[in-house]
Amino acid sequence: MFDKVLIANRGEIALRVLRACRELGVRTVVVHSSADADSLPVRLADETVQIGPASSRQSYLNAAAIVEAARQTGAQAVHPGYGFLSEDADFAEICAENGLTFVGPPPQVMAALGDKSTARALMSRAGLPLPPGSVRTLPTAADALDVAAEVGYPVIVKAAAGGGGRGMTVVRSAAELPRAYARTRAAAQVAFGDDRVYVERYLADARHVEVQVLCDNHGNGIHLGTRDCSVQRRHQKLIEEAPAPALRPATLDTLAETALRGALSVGFTGAGTVEFLVDEAERCHFLEINCRIQVEHPVTELVTGIDLVHEQLHVAAGTPLRLRQEDVQLRGVAVECRVNVEDPDRDFAPAPGRLDRFRPPGGPFTRVDTHGHVGYLVSPHYDSLLAKVAVWAPDRDGALDRLDRALGEFEVAGPGVRTTIPFARRVLRDAAFRAGRHTTALVERLLHPPAADAVPVAAPPPNGAAADRAAPAVPDIRADADPAGRTPVTAVPAAGPNAWRNR
Repeated sequence: MFDKVLIANRGEIALRVLRACRELGVRTVVVHSSADADSLPVRLADETVQIGPASSRQSYLNAAAIVEAARQTGAQAVHPGYGFLSEDADFAEICAENGLTFVGPPPQVMAALGDKSTARALMSRAGLPLPPGSVRTLPTAADALDVAAEVGYPVIVKAAAGGGGRGMTVVRSAAELPRAYARTRAAAQVAFGDDRVYVERYLADARHVEVQVLCDNHGNGIHLGTRDCSVQRRHQKLIEEAPAPALRPATLDTLAETALRGALSVGFTGAGTVEFLVDEAERCHFLEINCRIQVEHPVTELVTGIDLVHEQLHVAAGTPLRLRQEDVQLRGVAVECRVNVEDPDRDFAPAPGRLDRFRPPGGPFTRVDTHGHVGYLVSPHYDSLLAKVAVWAPDRDGALDRLDRALGEFEVAGPGVRTTIPFARRVLRDAAFRAGRHTTALVERLLHPPAADAVPVAAPPPNGAAADRAAPAVPDIRADADPAGRTPVTAVPAAGPNAWRNR
């Protein structure tokens, strides 16, 4: 195990990693911006280094400053948390070149999986089902029109380098597509430095289900069950639960086994999440693999009793997996709510400010991950996530009731401060959600109830339509492959104050 780890992040995830390190007897270095100089992670760290001003581009996205801080403090490893540089293959490579262990998969694996087009091709080769659409990127609007005509509308235009809910445009007719195609490419170039896009069928009423995997550097891997993340607005998750409800056991088994096969096929190591859309017929469609710890990892920890950050650190230190698949037992149900400092009545606009009152909930089987405290100034410079409230109960009804009780106890107040708690409690009381029949359309339905005479969207074509289009040559990106053989990926600069938001 490492003697000292540098935590290249802020907020609740920096605090989460710090606590895991302390439990393992590992000293911590927390880097921070000037805006976070008095934050809770900075107060609790063994050592701290200020790496820049409030701007994330000049601090948390400043790879050179972070590496220099690690060198000066004698840190042996860098834990990137989620967001910021957590999935930046160039940063992982820079760490390796400077003798630092990056807590995550190898740079070449991260580069391939970070490019959604390459990831789709790799997973298709591994036998994972893709949503109907193009495997390769589409260089012209005419190509996009051809794919859309084959798979049927609505479609979604996606940036190959996209993430965090950005770089996606839903298109409902051929007349809209050329303009949406051009707009998405332009936005992707600005946000990610890469304007390549692809098109797939938009599954409007699908479930967003993901599988947590753990893989080591010795070819071993396990899955830790499923999570449902269907409650989202603008592709940003609000409420997550484990295991995914109201799916047949055979579907859950297929998802888990398929996810692990896909991760192992590319030499993945560390903690990762394989994401799928599951349609009404419980057909599964691969979306992406995230190469980092997820915001919603607490629900998996609560139903398995496994500390994912501990396991991340052990894998990064070279230890073979300490768990076998038969050691993973799922017990009960866990549900997590993200508490964002946003105003749902103003289209979830950020509502930062000073916290004059801050009293998180407590009680049995109730976990709160937060960096907030009385007097804390929620900065307008970063993501609006203030806390995560996660609960466990023997069954789903009990977990939902417990979460509603906990959110009712949570006091957050200050000048101009608003939170998403009232809207989350509205979701918890929705009949479709309570029955486990909700989809990714739930939040939109609550915010904008459909007209009585609305025309339903046509059912999607059979799984895999258009997936046999010519795929790009797929490199061998296993950890032991020649790095020169991997597909190069343009460095992806983060854009705006919300650049670290979870995907």
